[in-house]
This record gives sequence, C-alpha cells and structure tokens, in this order.
Amino acid sequence: MDTIWHITVAQVVTPTIEIANAALVIEQARFGAVGASVAIPPPANARRLDASRYIAVPGLIDLQFNGGFGHDFTADPESIWRVAQALPRHGVTAFLPTIITAPLETIQHAQTVLQRGAPENFRGATPLGLHLEGPFLNPQKRGAHNVAHMRLPEINFARDWSPQNRTRLVTLAPELPGALELISFLRERGIVVSAGHSMATYGEAQRGFDAGITYGTHLFNAMPPLDHRAPGLAAALLNDPRVTVGIIPDGIHVHPALVALALKQKTPAQLNIVTDAMAALGMSPGEYSLGDFQVQVDETSARLADGRLAGSILNLRDALVNQMRFTGASLSDALTTLTTTPARVLHLENERGKIAAGYIADLTLLTPDLRVVATMAHGQWVWHDADALAL
Repeated sequence: MDTIWHITVAQVVTPTIEIANAALVIEQARFGAVGASVAIPPPANARRLDASRYIAVPGLIDLQFNGGFGHDFTADPESIWRVAQALPRHGVTAFLPTIITAPLETIQHAQTVLQRGAPENFRGATPLGLHLEGPFLNPQKRGAHNVAHMRLPEINFARDWSPQNRTRLVTLAPELPGALELISFLRERGIVVSAGHSMATYGEAQRGFDAGITYGTHLFNAMPPLDHRAPGLAAALLNDPRVTVGIIPDGIHVHPALVALALKQKTPAQLNIVTDAMAALGMSPGEYSLGDFQVQVDETSARLADGRLAGSILNLRDALVNQMRFTGASLSDALTTLTTTPARVLHLENERGKIAAGYIADLTLLTPDLRVVATMAHGQWVWHDADALAL
C-alpha cells in the first residue's frame, strides 16, 4: 500500500503559484491537497514530514541528456535505468535519454530497454521516452556525431518510431532532402520534431516549422551563427512563436549574454533549459565516451581531440541557478523552463510539471540557496540528503 504523505514546507514555488507556509498531501503517487498549511490538516493515516525549512518546487525535467555517472546511453542503452537512479540527487524527476547518431540497431536496443520497464525495486527519475538526436543531421554541423552513421531523412527508417514505442522527440536538419515529408510523418505519429545540427536558411527553417517542427535543439550550437544578412536557423527559432527552443546555460556552449537575449526574445514558456550532459557528469576529469568518440573532460567542459564541444558536464540544478544568474529571472520564471515548458513540449502538461491536485507527485525540496535536499518521483522519495532531512 502506498504511503500517504503530509508535508509542510516554508514555501511552494511553481511557475503558476507561490504559497508561503504551505502543506502538501500526496496519495497514490499524485498530489492531493496543496495550499496553506493552516487549511490542510493531515489525513488520519498520513505520514508527516516537517520540511518547514525548505522550498518545494516541481521535479525538474531534462529533454536532452546523453548519459552520466560514467555511462553513455548510445554506447550502452542498458545503462539508462542505472543513470536514472542517480539523477534525483540533482533534483531531476523525469528525462529523455538521448541517443545520438547511431545505427538503427542501437535505437531499437534503446527502445527495448525502455519497453521492458524499470528493473525490480527501481527508485529514480522517470525516462519519458527517447530523444533521437540523429541520424538525419547535416554533416557540416556534425558536432560530436559520427558522420558514418548519418543518412538522409527516410520514412521507412523511422516507421517504427512512436511514443508508444518509446520515441518522444527527434532532432533533424530540416533542409535535407526528404525532411519535410518525414517531419509530417513523425508529427502525425505524435512525435515532437526538433530542428538541429543544421545549415538551414531562414526560409528552409520556416518551411520546417510549417511542416510540424515545434522545437529547436540547443539554440546557437550546431547551427550557423546569427548573421544580419543571412539570419539562418537561429533567428528563425527565436522569431517564431510556434517553436520552443532548448538552450544549454553552462556559460560555455552559449555566452551568458546570449542566454539573456534568448529569454528576452522567447517567453519562459518558449524556452527550455537542458543540460546535454554526457557520461562525465558527476565524475572526475578524464576520458569518457560519447557515442563512437572519446571525449576529454576537464573541470568545466567536454571536448573532442580537435576542441569541438561534446555535450556538457552540467547538471540541471546548476542549470537552474545559472539561468537565474545570467538573465535575472525569478525562481518562478526559471522553473518554468525546466518544468512546465518541457512537459508542454511533450504534451504532458496535464500530468507533469506542476505541484497541483491530480498531477504526478514529482517534487524537489530546495534550501533557500537552492541546494537540493530531497527528491520525490511518483510519490516515492528517491533521494535525500540525510544530514539535512530525516525520512
């Protein structure tokens, strides 16, 4: 039988509400009552948790996550569940395991890993489905992807992709031959299509949006820079209100001033903070895998031998703090970009991304200086700092 929780907190902060001296009731993995603590007495059979020193925020969601804690999903899709168990220490309750450009067999293997479901006694962040970053990318903007596995867009290659088959998001280059037909096909199947690793002109990007692209993968990275005569994909993504953009606020992939500019051009509901983290997340500097390549990792970045960036070592809690520092955003607005915005991108806005009655009980407790104290996923505590909070 699931535990019923009655939790008191100093404050609930979400993209839509802020409640001081609040209480939450959690039952059957969902939020029940949420409001001022004086108005929400504990149910008779509830476990009580005094978290009155902490701030409750919705669990964080990462739509671009290649691996971490020594594991790379493309090299070893079986590692997805192991990494998912470690993610809650950073406040993450749900994510898209990202498979970069690879043979179809690798994609099918990753689908099978998710279709099998969580291992016995699993406690961790929820994989919501795969983000397939490739193989329909432009080799001129290959980044850390293996050109040998890239191919032109082809419906037959992607015929078995669907949310039911654990594929949620696909990044492709909209200027490639066959891309517009594939975009329409994927959208009809309920897959979110993103523009990225692309040399698209402004017009080519707009035609991709018209065909069904609603997202942009790591804005400014793996696309031509903004040019006042050839604005290209970056300007198209920023200008079109139909499109939400992902951005990596580590101060390396994108200068802080450009993160601030993106937030001025897009609302928090149109901006999605991602980490693009790779296997070295949570590890010491050294050499780690990203797909077919070995990546040199120092204290701040991950790069191929020729200096190209190869994912990041950013965690999502630090991304939240960086965004606030780079842009001056409030905690509420910053949370939008990591909670309600990614939930809406995936069409899960009616069940994830909020602390509200009926929503899945994904919850992160933060100190006033925004350090993660505890994380709940699906109504279960999946990580906590034992020195800060007794459960």
